[in-house]
Amino acid sequence: MDLRDYFRVLRARWVLVAACTLVVLGVAALLTWRATPQYASSARMFVSTQGSTDDAQANQGGQFSLQRVKSYADLLTGQEIARRVIADLGLEETPKALAQQISASSKLDTVILTVTVTDPDPKRARALADGVANVFVAYVAELETPPGKDEATIKATVVDPASDSSSPISPNPVRNVGLGVILGLLLGAGAAVLRETFDTSIKSLRQLEPLVPAPVIGTISYDASVVDSPLISSLDTYAPRAEAFRVLRTNLQFIDPDVERKVFVVTSSLPGEGKTTTAVNLALALAEGGERVALVEGDLRRPKVSEYLRLESAVGLTTVIIGKLPLEDAVQATVHDGLSVLTSGSTPPNPAELLKSSAMASTIASLRATYDIVLIDAPPLLPVTDGALLAAQSDGALLVVRHGKTTTDQVRLAVERLESVGAAPVGVIFNMTPAKGGEGYGYGYGYGYAPEPIREHV
Repeated sequence: MDLRDYFRVLRARWVLVAACTLVVLGVAALLTWRATPQYASSARMFVSTQGSTDDAQANQGGQFSLQRVKSYADLLTGQEIARRVIADLGLEETPKALAQQISASSKLDTVILTVTVTDPDPKRARALADGVANVFVAYVAELETPPGKDEATIKATVVDPASDSSSPISPNPVRNVGLGVILGLLLGAGAAVLRETFDTSIKSLRQLEPLVPAPVIGTISYDASVVDSPLISSLDTYAPRAEAFRVLRTNLQFIDPDVERKVFVVTSSLPGEGKTTTAVNLALALAEGGERVALVEGDLRRPKVSEYLRLESAVGLTTVIIGKLPLEDAVQATVHDGLSVLTSGSTPPNPAELLKSSAMASTIASLRATYDIVLIDAPPLLPVTDGALLAAQSDGALLVVRHGKTTTDQVRLAVERLESVGAAPVGVIFNMTPAKGGEGYGYGYGYGYAPEPIREHV
C-alpha cells in the first residue's frame, strides 16, 4: 500500500477511526475522573565534604561529593529510609508503600539532591518530604562517619524545606484528553488498515482486472433509488445510471464484432450482486439502441425478471422445454419496442437437468436465429451449476461483480466454475460502485452530462 492507499482507507473507514477515538477518549476521561488527586512536595539538600583546608583538598572533596550524590539518590527511594521515616513520624503504612511515594533526582554535575513525595493530602505530602529529608541527613552522617571517628567526611544539609502544594500534579485532564485523542486516532487508523488488509472484497478496478481473463465493459454506480425504481426506463433520459447502461451497451458491441447474432449469459458469483437488474436494464438499453432483444429468465430457482417487467410468469421457459407450448407462443412482448421476454414458467424440481437438455439447446438456437441479441438471466455460479451450464451453451458470460461485497476468492472460483464446463467470461460488469471518488471509474459514471436548461432573454 502506498500513501494514497492509506488515505483512501482512512477516508473509507472514517467511522471506525472516529469510533476508536471516542472510545479511547471516553476511557481516558473516565480514568481521569475516577483517579485520586495526587499532591507533590519537594525538599532540596546540599551534599558537601568536611575537613578540607586547601584548594586541592576542596576540589578532591567536591569530586567525591559528586560521586556520592548518584548513590544517595538511589538510597532515598529505598525501604530503609522509608522505615526510619515511619518510625520517626509514627506512621502505620508499610515501608514498601511509603518508598513508592518517594522519588529523588540530582542535576548533572551538581551536588544538589531533590527529594519529592506524593500523597493525596497536600499537608501530609509536605510533612513526609520534610521527614524524609531530615531522616536522610542523619542517615548520611551515620554512613559517612568512619569507625572510631566522631565526624562524618560527607554531610547532607537541607537547603530548601518541603514546599506547599496548592494544586494536584495528577490527574492532568488536558494531558490525558490529548493523549486519549492521539492514542484513539492511532488505534483507529491501525484498526482501519488492519481491517482493510484482511478485507478481500473488491473495491477497485485494479483489484478486479487481474482476476478475470476478460475486460471490464461497464461500471454501474450505486443509486439508492434502485429499490423503488430498478428500471432505467423510469429514469430521466440523462440520468447517470441510464448513461452507464448505454456505455455498457456500446462496449458490448465490441465483443465478437464479426458475430451477427449473439447469446450472452448474465450471472454473478453469489446472490445479491445485482445480476437480474443488470440483465433487465442492459436489455432495455439494447432495445433502446434499435436491437431486437430477447431476455430469457434462466434463473428457474429465484425468478425476478417477470416481477420487474410486470409479466406473466406461469408460462415460459419450462413450458417450452417440456414441449407444452411452442416458443413463439411463450415469448411475451413488452411495452418497450424491440424487447421480448421469455419468463421462467413454473418452478421445476430439477432446474439443472432441464437447462442442460437438448430442448434447452434448441430453444437457445431458435432465439439466436430470431433476435439480434439474447440475454439469459442465469443463477449465480457458486451456489448451483445452472449458470455454468447456460454459459456453456452461449457465446460467453457477463460476470456481475458487486463493489465492496464480492471477494477476490469468489470471483476466482466463479471463473474456475465457468472454465470447468468449457465456458468463459467475455466481459465484467462492476456493479454498485461509489458514485463519486471511486478509483478508476472514469468519465460519465455517476456524474451525468445533461443539456443545460434554456435561458430566456428578455
